[in-house]
Amino acid sequence: MEKLVEPEVAIIIAAYNEANILPEKIENTLALAYPANKLKIHIVTDGSTDNSERVIRQHTYIHHHHTPARKGKLAAVQRIMPFVHSPIIILTDANCMLNEEAVANIVRHYKNEKVGAVAGEKRVRNSGTKAGEGEGLYWRYESWLKKIDSDLYSTVGAAGELFSFRRNVYEELPANTIIEDFVLSMRIAMRGYKVVYEPNAYAAEEPSASLTDEWKRKVRICAGGFQSLAYLPGILNPFKYGMLSLLFISHRFLRWAVVPFLLPVLWLVTAVLATQSLFFSTMLVAESLALALGILGLVWKSKSVVAKPMVIAGYVLLMNAAAYAGLWRYLKGTQSVVWDKAQRHAAPI
Repeated sequence: MEKLVEPEVAIIIAAYNEANILPEKIENTLALAYPANKLKIHIVTDGSTDNSERVIRQHTYIHHHHTPARKGKLAAVQRIMPFVHSPIIILTDANCMLNEEAVANIVRHYKNEKVGAVAGEKRVRNSGTKAGEGEGLYWRYESWLKKIDSDLYSTVGAAGELFSFRRNVYEELPANTIIEDFVLSMRIAMRGYKVVYEPNAYAAEEPSASLTDEWKRKVRICAGGFQSLAYLPGILNPFKYGMLSLLFISHRFLRWAVVPFLLPVLWLVTAVLATQSLFFSTMLVAESLALALGILGLVWKSKSVVAKPMVIAGYVLLMNAAAYAGLWRYLKGTQSVVWDKAQRHAAPI
């Protein structure tokens, strides 16, 4: 495989009714520190009914793709991929702003022919809300795990806010894939390529406007997590995929499919053993206190009195509860591939 030095890069932005943010996104993209003649910008507005087309039309060098039907981000990207021939592809969302060196810091990894994809970092701006603080803490933790995975072997999954891959390793996914960026990055890794995590290429976005919006997002991701087990055949087999399988099990499978369902069992077992031992009585109090803090962190209305431990416990409780709802949606087949667009908190940059 050819070693690439400043190759042509295609940035694909999927936008649904984002006319209000597109001017900023376009300006942000044009400000990226990469040769302008090697940067191709594609914006897909399938299904949009606002003024997105009028905004994009002001920039003749942008490749605009549009159909009246809204079928979701995956369908939009897969529809235009036959027309995109740049050797490096970068996917990013309209509501995410990239740092100036993002493209350059991503592309440098492709000098290594074993690298098939690069996962950028997602950063959540601090809005001062419970949803924002919890989401921000989660993504800092998630970024730490991604870096460890990448340093050890390969990042296990990429976030769609900023995800890059070689054009020649791209493959179409089933049309009903819920978390397409995760599944595509994992399939690339399963073919023997390394997926690198690059923290110095990041996409910054506002947090969810409320815990309700964050709940919807988490349920969708959990439903997609259970679906991914079917779309990544053999990934749980370490004899076939070695370290990649072990990382997937520890980082994803346990989080989605094991821990949420073990926690109630753990509490019940501790409650039974508490009658026989002071140690387990103490453990029961600690577990119950953590649960109470989580509930308070979710329902307490006054932001000023919600201490950080309550926020963390509340977000962990929300994440684990979302696994139940996500599994139910997956089993019923009711989780749409089309995003139920969440409201984002409008905070100054």
